[in-house]
Amino acid sequence: MSGMILASKRLSYRLFTEEDREELWALDQDPEVMRFITKGEPSSMERIETLFIPRMMAYNLPIKGWGIWRVSVSEDDRYLGWVLVRPENFFDDQRDDTSLELGWRFFQSSWGQGYATEAAAYLADQLLALNPELKQFMAIADKENEASIGVMKKLGMSFSNETSFLSPVTGCSEPVVRYVKLIPR
Repeated sequence: MSGMILASKRLSYRLFTEEDREELWALDQDPEVMRFITKGEPSSMERIETLFIPRMMAYNLPIKGWGIWRVSVSEDDRYLGWVLVRPENFFDDQRDDTSLELGWRFFQSSWGQGYATEAAAYLADQLLALNPELKQFMAIADKENEASIGVMKKLGMSFSNETSFLSPVTGCSEPVVRYVKLIPR
């Protein structure tokens, strides 16, 4: 796989690298995109370079499909957003490689067209062969983020629990809902 997953019906995928700072930054400039992440505050280029990219590269493992996948329209390579794949609780002592976290962030212009669901579902399918130890997929979202919760449900995830997430951006513990999809083996 080495950072490439073949295109799905209408989308193409590749793992982001530290060279993609401009695209990562551009997505974070829309306050609506950032509404449930930073309460609408756009990311600075400094935050992308000193926080986002080092965190992304820490869990980037192409052989397992872990990292942040750039999602674009296959036809014209138009950048739509990204899907995150990493072990649950990667940054704390509860890391669980048998539970992969999926996350997504897409430009507002692409909302409501099924891209996030299609991309996350397709990547999840591809990840099964690369992670034979996998027992489940999970995702978290602000409990007010109905769109992300809708994607979780379309992915076959079910509500698991309310928990808190220590935001690396704000440094504060944020309440979130956690959804899970068990993988039958």
